Amino acid sequence: MSTVSVRSNFTVSRGAVALAFLVLALTARAGEVQVAVAANFAAPMQKIAAGFAQDTGHKAVVIIGATGQLYAQIKNGAPFEVLLAADAQTPKRLEDEGQTVPGQRFTYAIGKLVLFSAMPGFVDSNGAVLNKGAFQHVALANTKTAPYGAAGQEALKALGLWEAIEPKIVQGESIAQAFQFVISGNAELGFVAMSQVAPPDQTVPGSWWEVPQKLYGPIRQDAVLLKKGEGQPAAVALMNYLRSDKAKALIRAYGYAY
Repeated sequence: MSTVSVRSNFTVSRGAVALAFLVLALTARAGEVQVAVAANFAAPMQKIAAGFAQDTGHKAVVIIGATGQLYAQIKNGAPFEVLLAADAQTPKRLEDEGQTVPGQRFTYAIGKLVLFSAMPGFVDSNGAVLNKGAFQHVALANTKTAPYGAAGQEALKALGLWEAIEPKIVQGESIAQAFQFVISGNAELGFVAMSQVAPPDQTVPGSWWEVPQKLYGPIRQDAVLLKKGEGQPAAVALMNYLRSDKAKALIRAYGYAY
């Protein structure tokens, strides 16, 4: 009996040691990446980050903001290793300024602009509500720092409505704040991202019109590996993960083209 008991204890001990080494090995390989993410992509990025952690063991620390604000923070030394912008121009600019790892920029999503109201039936199927003027406020993200704000302004100008609607504009610092203005009722209408009004896992009450893409330039959203992420396994892994079939499927589920 004593022999069996000793052998049993020895077996458990060896198993515990093996498990400890496995945990240490995974911990050693696992890393953390600081990723700056455009506000329109906040919801899908949270899902991607969860899958990334489960599939790779790495942790993505997500910082949300307007693309222009994130650019300014990067220029001021913020510790971001990856940028997921709401446009292609900002990553290209950072690339030209020597702030990125060469050859690592790519388009991770193509965004869609919608005119949204929290009131069911308020927005019609062709956006004619904009011509009726039966509203006091229209929410729009900052046209200088938020690409979706610039796209909304571009669409209004293409429709010949900018001068009439400009006095009613309530400007948010990001697309997330513009969306909040509409949801809270501070603005009857707002130009926001489709990903905000048609997420795959919930129903957002209200009405919306998908703005025809002929009214604004393509919202090509680029990812780029920043200099601080060079040689960092977690940062490189995230860039690769964003191009995986799993990530692409999730991105499409939120209404983005790819």
